[in-house]
Amino acid sequence: MPIEPNREPRRIVLTKDGPALIEGPVELVTEDGTVVTSDRFVVALCQCKRSKRFPLCDTSHRKRRRPD
Repeated sequence: MPIEPNREPRRIVLTKDGPALIEGPVELVTEDGTVVTSDRFVVALCQCKRSKRFPLCDTSHRKRRRPD
């Protein structure tokens, strides 16, 4: 999808052992079509799938580390 004119792209920062940090606000669409919106200035997107608030991060990744 091309970027709209006069609109800056969203910055996504991938962290090594944590969430992807996305400049907000955002609207996320999950595999089943559920729409999740957040108006926060930075949104943490879960990458480990342990979050009870998936696709948003709830810091569950801190409890257990993934094996390397």
